[in-house]
Order: sequence, then structure tokens, then C-alpha cells
Amino acid sequence: MASTFAVEIETTSLENNTDDIGSGDLDDLIEPCDRQENTNFNRIFLPTIFSIIFVIGIIGNGLVVIVMGYQKKSRTMTDKYRLHLSVADLLFVFTLPFWSVEAAVGWYFKDFLCKAINVIYTVNLYSSVLILAFISIDRYLAIVHATNSQGARKLLVERVVYAGVWLPAVLLTVPDFFFSTVSEEEGSYVCNHIYPEDPVKWLIGLRVLQIIMGLILPGLIILTCYCIIISKLSNSKGHLKRKALKTTVILILTFFACLLPYYLGLGMETLMLLRVIKPSCSLEDNVHKWISITEAIAFFHCCLNPILYAFLGAKFKMSARNALTAVSRGSSLKMLSKKRGGLSSVSTESESSSFHSS
Repeated sequence: MASTFAVEIETTSLENNTDDIGSGDLDDLIEPCDRQENTNFNRIFLPTIFSIIFVIGIIGNGLVVIVMGYQKKSRTMTDKYRLHLSVADLLFVFTLPFWSVEAAVGWYFKDFLCKAINVIYTVNLYSSVLILAFISIDRYLAIVHATNSQGARKLLVERVVYAGVWLPAVLLTVPDFFFSTVSEEEGSYVCNHIYPEDPVKWLIGLRVLQIIMGLILPGLIILTCYCIIISKLSNSKGHLKRKALKTTVILILTFFACLLPYYLGLGMETLMLLRVIKPSCSLEDNVHKWISITEAIAFFHCCLNPILYAFLGAKFKMSARNALTAVSRGSSLKMLSKKRGGLSSVSTESESSSFHSS
């Protein structure tokens, strides 16, 4: 988690005030940045936001998984992508209670859990946006090349999605597996990344990789596909075409509104690590607070995915009603059968006692 294990940029008043050095004592010029205010902010803000995302994400994505399981035989290719997306988001929301505890009181779990939670976080970070990119490619093929795209769409959703989404997402967790560890900072334990030898270079390299794989590459695919779709639909008439066009615009705006602010914060921090932007205590504190807030906004995307990619469809609403009705009927039948079984046993016992008494 970027806001959790961000490397502190070493800044001092000596670096910030080089031009103002006079004849005073050099020790008076060296003042480390105070992180307490940002820490106190995270202790309240992050657990609150993570709790909200956890509840909404569990309900929304859980419902999608239930409905997709119910309509297994009638699943479309788009439904299969939605199932992949909801599984990735469910994996992620299960990690939020651990991050909430760490933000509030520190890391109170084992070193193994530190590695596992970071691995799950990274898998979701990349798999969710790459799945959205695959969905945009699928929509492009279905709308722009509707007549001869069935084979290509089927190949993408049944074979290529594993090599293009899950395999890269898992491979990108290798640094988490090796470098995630529990360490002590300022009297409390944190789940951190400890990089060997030159940690700043490691962080810069991994941060650039995250920006490319988490935003730039999938963002370009999504933007290109949906712009072509918009161009195609804008030349068509009819209520359904206008509705599809409106939904497409909402998908694009939501993707970039959720993720772009967070990645702008990561980009700013990376430029500070590279010394392209001269760091200072106030700038560093503001950037870290910005990352904390925008990361939480980016996390909300896992709550919005079920709404945008499932609940907007009339077919999904009908399937959800049918699935929930079937589940409720099934539970009612089980309860009824238990009651009947209990009544029959009571009846048998009473008949047996009356027979013996007579």
C-alpha cells in the first residue's frame, strides 16, 4: 500500500535554506520533518474510509459472484469478465481490515500475513485495471466488429485473460514476497518494504512500473477503445444506442476520476525522489496526505465496478432478482423440511407412547 510503506524523503533545513546560511550554528539548521500530523490524520481517516469500502465492496461484489454462479449456463462473455473483476475486488476488500488496524494502532500480525496482504493488494492493483482494459477490448470487438468478432472475443475471455491479466499481476508481486516485512518505526510496528542496498532506486523503479502498468498502459487501451466506440455509436440512432453511448462515457470518466488523482500523487512523489522537484517538509507532508486521500478514492473503484459493469444492465437486475429469490426459496425449504422432520418425529413419539400406554 503506497500510503503505508512510502519511503520518507530525507529533507533538512540545511537543504531547504542553503541560500540563507549565515554565521549561526550548523546544528540549528538541521531539523527533521515532523510526521506526527500526517500520522494522526491517517489514524482517523483511513480506518473510516476502509470500513465503508469494505462493507460496500463485500455486498456489491459478493452479489455479483452469487448471481454469476446462479446463471452459470447463460453467462455471456462480458459476464465472465465481470466475474473475474469481482473476484479480484473481493480479494482486495478482505485486506482492508488489516490496513485499518495498522493505520490506527500499528501492525499486530505475523510477518507471513504482512507478505500475504501485500501480495493480495498488488494482485488486485494490477488485475482490476487490466481486466477493465480487457472489457474495453471486448466491447470494441462486440460493437465495432460485431459481425466477425465472436471467435476473437471467446479466445480473449477463455484463454488470453489469464496470460494478459492474472499472470502479470502475480509476477508483479515478486517484490512484495521478498521485501515485505514487519519493522519497528517510532515505537510501533509497521508492515513495510525493506529494499536492499539502495532503497530509493528500488522504490523509483517499482513506482515507475506501477504507474505504467497500473494507469498508462490500461488507460491508453481503455481510452482508445471507448473513443472508437463513441465514434461508432454517435453515428447510430435509437434509444439503445444513446444509452450505450451514455454508459460508455460514464465508464471512461469514472476510471480516470478514481485513479488519475492517486497516480498524480505517486508521480509527484517519484519526481521528489529523483530530485526533479526539490523536496521540502511542507511539500512532502502535503504529497503524502494527497496520496492517502486519493488512494482511498481509488479504492472506491472496487465498489463502483459492480454498479458500472453489472447493475447498469437490465439483464443483471433480472438475474439478481431470480438468484436472490432462488436462494431465499432454498433457505425457506430447508427450514420447512427441518420443521416437518421435527413434527414427524414428535408425532411418531406420541403415537408410540399412546400405543404402549394402551
